[in-house]
Order: sequence, then C-alpha cells, then structure tokens
Amino acid sequence: MSGRRWPHVVPVRRLLRPLWLFLALVFLIEAWLWSHLGPAVAWIAGRLGLPAFKARLATRIARLPPVATLLIFLVPVVLLLPIKLLGLVMLARGSWLGALAVLVLAKMVSVAVTAFIFELARPRRLELGWFRWVYERIVAVLGWAHRQVDPIKQRLRAWIPRGPLLRRMLRMRRRAHLDRRT
Repeated sequence: MSGRRWPHVVPVRRLLRPLWLFLALVFLIEAWLWSHLGPAVAWIAGRLGLPAFKARLATRIARLPPVATLLIFLVPVVLLLPIKLLGLVMLARGSWLGALAVLVLAKMVSVAVTAFIFELARPRRLELGWFRWVYERIVAVLGWAHRQVDPIKQRLRAWIPRGPLLRRMLRMRRRAHLDRRT
C-alpha cells in the first residue's frame, strides 16, 4: 500500500466541491437579500412617515425578555403563510409563472420584514448565550461562503469586458451604496 491511507477522499472532495459551492452561493444570496432588504423596509417606513412607529416598536421590543423577542419572528411567517399557500395553489393548478412571482415576492417580503425586526431586537437576543453562539457561527459561515465564492467572482470580473455601460452601472451602484450609508 502506498503512503496514502485513504485514496478515495480526494475524489469525494472533488465531487462535493460543486455542492459546497452551490450552498455557499445560496447562503450569500440570502445574506445579500437580508442586508439589502432590511434597510429597504426601514427606508420605506421612513418615507411613509413611520419613524415614530419604528421607535415605539423598538421601545416595546427592548422591554421584552430576550426569549420573547424570538417569538417576534413568527409575525412575518404567520402573515405571509396565506400568500405562500396561494403560490402553492397556483403551482398545483399549472400557473408556473404566477406562482413563481408570488413565491418570490413572498420570500423577499419575508426576508425584508425579518431583517428589519432582527435589527430592532438583536441587542436583546444577543443576551441569550445560545443565540450569541449561533449568531457567531452564522457570521463564520458567511466568511466561509465568501472564501468559496470570491475567487470565482474575481475570475468572472476579469473575464467580463468592461465597456461604458458596465462602468456606468458600477458608478450608479457605488453612488447608491454611498447614499444608503448617509
């Protein structure tokens, strides 16, 4: 027998690499939606004149015990369940595009509202030791996902030609990013 004890390990790792890459990509898409849709809800609330509502909600959440703040996450789930069921009914009846649109919209609203609520209640929840542990692990997984996907993104950026349209889009994106920070 050669110096390698388990010659089958390397091929299995190669076979699993696309799966891990796919999972990392899904996780990064969720994180991107989370980081962009939560502030979008806050922005919409500000435009609708709801900062007072947000302040009252934050005050009420701060008074709750940490465990009770976990129950707040059920609000978007319960409110959007009928919409998701409608999407499934549409899917069962063969309305694929309509069902897809309804399910994607429900997912985006769910992520947006959950991210908004999470940001309001995060300080109270981080008082729970187990929640802080899970939160730190999720942040670590986010770092892992970036390490998996970032090299591929860099290769794609080098491959895509940078014409005037792409430069203009990147400038607009940077401006929007800066506007969001202020």
